[in-house]
Amino acid sequence: MIRRSGFGWLEFIVGVLLIILGLYTFTRPIEAVMTLVIVYGILALLMGIGDIVMYIRASRFTGFAPMLSLVSGILSVMSGIMLIAYPGAGALVIGVLFPLWFITHCIARLARLEWMKSIIRSGTFYCLMALNITGIVIGFLLLISPYHAVISTVYLVGAYLVLLGAESIVLAFSKAGSR
Repeated sequence: MIRRSGFGWLEFIVGVLLIILGLYTFTRPIEAVMTLVIVYGILALLMGIGDIVMYIRASRFTGFAPMLSLVSGILSVMSGIMLIAYPGAGALVIGVLFPLWFITHCIARLARLEWMKSIIRSGTFYCLMALNITGIVIGFLLLISPYHAVISTVYLVGAYLVLLGAESIVLAFSKAGSR
């Protein structure tokens, strides 16, 4: 009979790889962004081709959905080719869209804060208000410098990868202690 060790080797290996990827992201943020943009480009291209194939299969049906699939497919293919051919432009787009999303998200939260006032404590209300106003200010600061928006996003991704790696390693060792 083969006796297995209780150590979680798969979790350990995945954890080490995630930490290496996270550290690589920290040390080479520009390369990480360009790689990410190219991966998004490949995915957009493949999704666009899928949408066009869906249109071809569904074109005999009438209605709005098949045409929407064709338009979506063409736009996705064009976007994918642009991201693959010009990753710098893709990084700039991310650098502009991320702050805009940040600003709109915080504005939406502030807009519903008045409604939430009746169900949360006043301390929580003012804390959420301050956080969302701060988020709007940060969003505008990132919008002024799209480069910093991209780099800050990359550093957040790098930190998250390191944390995921650490979690996997902890899980690997916890399996050894559970037997």
